[in-house]
Amino acid sequence: MKKTNIFKSIPKNLKEELFEELLLGNNFRVEKIVSNGNTSPESGWYDQETNEWVIVLKGEAILAFEGSEDVYLKEGDYINIDSHVKHRVKWTTPLKETVWLAIHY
Repeated sequence: MKKTNIFKSIPKNLKEELFEELLLGNNFRVEKIVSNGNTSPESGWYDQETNEWVIVLKGEAILAFEGSEDVYLKEGDYINIDSHVKHRVKWTTPLKETVWLAIHY
């Protein structure tokens, strides 16, 4: 067993979002995502094959959903995104990192 901390090893100057796989199982994947004012490309909608449960552990973010209202997330807020629901990161806190924990299943 190896102990670690989800806030460890976060680069200071991110040019794009950082995705780090933490755990992989037969039917799921857990990843840490770090944003620092980063957003998805304007034309880049995520259209995933799996469901995604995501929580903001640190920072704030706005998720945009195709054909629906934006969702503002602050520390502790979580959302479940069904597979093939097109979404993108519209905004993240620019002056400090936003740390997400995502479970794809």
